[in-house]
Amino acid sequence: MNQISRMYRPKFLPDNFILALLGTLTFASLLPCHGAAAVVVDHLTNVAIALLFFLHGAKLSRQAVIAGASHWRLHALVLLTTFVLFPLFGVAFKPLLLPLVTPTIYAGILFLCALPSTVQSSIAFTSIAKGNVPAAVCSASASSIIGIFVTPIVVSLVLSSHLRSGAAWRTIGEIVLQLFVPFVCGQLIRPVIGRWITRNESLVRAVDQGSILLIVYSAFSAAVNEGLWHQVPPSALLGLLVADSLLLAAALMTTSLVSKWLGFDRADRTTIVFCGSKKSLSQGVTMAKVIFASHTVGAAILPLMLFHQIQLMVCAALARRWGRRAEPSPSLAPEGATPH
Repeated sequence: MNQISRMYRPKFLPDNFILALLGTLTFASLLPCHGAAAVVVDHLTNVAIALLFFLHGAKLSRQAVIAGASHWRLHALVLLTTFVLFPLFGVAFKPLLLPLVTPTIYAGILFLCALPSTVQSSIAFTSIAKGNVPAAVCSASASSIIGIFVTPIVVSLVLSSHLRSGAAWRTIGEIVLQLFVPFVCGQLIRPVIGRWITRNESLVRAVDQGSILLIVYSAFSAAVNEGLWHQVPPSALLGLLVADSLLLAAALMTTSLVSKWLGFDRADRTTIVFCGSKKSLSQGVTMAKVIFASHTVGAAILPLMLFHQIQLMVCAALARRWGRRAEPSPSLAPEGATPH
């Protein structure tokens, strides 16, 4: 029955996780939690964040990271694109973007620009396009870890008026405690549970995605209770679609042109494009909960949720096209180096 339903699934439908995100947003809009229930959900969300990054640490193969670590020029370009060029785009495009959206959603766009790259889809698209997979594993993983420390600093530079009270260093301390410590614990215990995680990838993915859905529900419940949908007109959502599309197009074009100008080969250019143009949904929704005031978290992650869907659709099409045109490359993942 499942095979039949998949066979007749319309191609225009988003994947199941995106549909679940939209359902969670709708549920939070109609039945937001408040009072004692909100306190319970908030505690569950903190546990979910710790579990999410514990699993991220336990899934990450150190051997695969080491295999791609020698491409320092590639990693430097990806990190500069992720944490310098993207925020500069967000600030430079302000005269164009601000009339399209509300000030709160524009703050969410700047927050999106400061986020690290996503790990799973960057590696997957690089592999489909026959790029340098070991380098993608290393680059995306480094971006994810470095982002725990760099993202709050970048956000504090461009969004000081929208943040929770407290210095950027205090915010970094909270993020390290909630994200980095569980991640390190996962890495330390990987020798014990690594094989189990590999054998139960579908279960781990369900926990991973379920954690994100709980965080989204908590964030949007607080925002809806503060009147989110009264503050965000439909025209602003349309403007957000234009803004996110513009940011992604700018990132894809810039990484493609600069990597070619710097003399990288085709496999490395593919890795730079896919790792440098992504933004992490899982880290974004967890960081937003720590960085922003509770009533602004929902609006802050709206740009990220839409950008996530756009980047998946656009990069999937690019990866398939480049993969068909590419010749088999020796720079693909070496034998035994499987990305996790």
